[in-house]
Amino acid sequence: MFMSLLEKRRSIRRFLDRPVEKEKTDLLLEAALRAPSSRGFNPWEFVVVSDRWMLERLAQAKEHGSAFLKDAATGIVVCADSSKSDVWVEDASIATIIIQLAAESLGLGTCWIQIRGRAQAPDRTSQDYVAELLRLPPGMMVEAMVAVGYPGELKAPHPKEGLLWRQVHAQVFGTPYLKP
Repeated sequence: MFMSLLEKRRSIRRFLDRPVEKEKTDLLLEAALRAPSSRGFNPWEFVVVSDRWMLERLAQAKEHGSAFLKDAATGIVVCADSSKSDVWVEDASIATIIIQLAAESLGLGTCWIQIRGRAQAPDRTSQDYVAELLRLPPGMMVEAMVAVGYPGELKAPHPKEGLLWRQVHAQVFGTPYLKP
C-alpha cells in the first residue's frame, strides 16, 4: 500500500473549487504530529490556512513557484522552533512529506512550496514575508507550505523505467547497484 502511494503521488498545482473536509484536515495534522523527530524534540508547528484572503497573500510568498496556493482549498505552513533542535530543518521536512503522503491516501492533491532559503522579493526573504503575515514569534522558522485540495488535474505516475538507478551505488560510491 505504501509503495502505491509513492508511485502515484505527484505535485498538484491545480485544484477543484471544493473545500477539504475538516475530518480530512484533522487526519493530515494527526499524521504530521506523528512524524518522526530527532530525539523526540518535536520542534515543528503547523499553521492551517483556509481563508481565501490569507491564501492569496501566502501565494505571494515567493517570486516564483507559489502562486497556485491561492487556488488550493487549504494551505498548511510547516514551521519549526529553531531553538528546540539543531535539526529542525530535517524534522520539519519529514513532517511535510508525511502530510503529502497522508493527503494522497485520502484522495487529496498537494504540492510542496519551499520557503526556507527563498526570496519573496529582491530585498525580502520568503521567511520574513510569511512570518510577518502569520505573526510568527521570533525564532519560528518556516520550512515549507503545502497546498492541499482536491486535484484539478490528473498526472500519470512517473514510469518505473525512468527511475535514476544510476544514482544508487553498492558498497562504495561508483560501484553500480544491480537494479531489480
